[in-house]
Amino acid sequence: MSEKNDRALDKLLAIVDHKGMVSSWKQANIDAFDDLFGAGGRYDAAVAKTVKLRAPDMVAADAGVPYAAFIHPSSQDSGAYGGMSFVIFPVEGYPCLVAMVLGTAGLQPDEGIIGRPGHARKTQAICAWLNKKYGHGELVAWAKQDPARIDQTVPPNVVKQFSAYESVFSKYGKELYGMFAPSDDVAATRDAVTAFVDLLFDERLARVVSGAEVSYKSVQAEWRSHLTPEITESDVVRLLKSRRYVVVEGPPGTGKTRMAQRLVHDAYADNGKSVQFHPNTTYENFVGGLAPTQTAGGLGLSFAPKSGYLMEAAALASAHPDRDFLLHID
Repeated sequence: MSEKNDRALDKLLAIVDHKGMVSSWKQANIDAFDDLFGAGGRYDAAVAKTVKLRAPDMVAADAGVPYAAFIHPSSQDSGAYGGMSFVIFPVEGYPCLVAMVLGTAGLQPDEGIIGRPGHARKTQAICAWLNKKYGHGELVAWAKQDPARIDQTVPPNVVKQFSAYESVFSKYGKELYGMFAPSDDVAATRDAVTAFVDLLFDERLARVVSGAEVSYKSVQAEWRSHLTPEITESDVVRLLKSRRYVVVEGPPGTGKTRMAQRLVHDAYADNGKSVQFHPNTTYENFVGGLAPTQTAGGLGLSFAPKSGYLMEAAALASAHPDRDFLLHID
């Protein structure tokens, strides 16, 4: 049973791996789509209601870029659609580009998904995993920082590296927010397609059938390990020495503050200072300014210069000019 479920993506993978558009493009994609659901499929038959296939047959004379997309079921059968979609783009002589795409009609009806930072992080984690596992030092996948930023397009270096898909980038570069460029490595293509398709259904709260759980959990465990960037204290120290500052970001509770405190204690021999910013932190708090002070004789308050966190840190650092000093802003 599980082996059959694991092969539910085979027809879709065959389309992706085909160099150029397969004959009967629309019907081939319908057959691949139908294999995903029901008996022997990766998802329950009811899950098919959470998505719609659009795979228009196109010929060389058509002005558009051919594609096949899994889109929101409320979308029309033609014209612009909105929301999150999984799309494959065929090009002559190369496998299909595999992508997560924001429909050209905007975020609706998936604004609740696209607008969540978690969706962006998941897409980035999948691409980071694919690059590490299959890139061998080169990019095989790319993800946008914020899927909703349609004012940003695919970076020039990515377009240059994957120039075979230039027509796709030219037309949909602003809407494309996650992509994988297949090679002859069929395992890489299977992992990429599996991860992206599972992400689409996960975000629609639809899970795989029990017979596909092993594959689902295995792939998800691999890319989820990249949700939080891997960075060590030695990485941070190296960057501090080379460029004098480091920004460490990540979800709450992942050890960022503890790392900084250990660096002050170990790498800087306690020659450092930690300060915490909050919504009421001002320029005067950080750099310096005038602060109220009590006057002699009990006549009230006056104002005098007061150093902020930065000036205090500079004074502490100047007391030991032969030692490096670390200012940690949390």
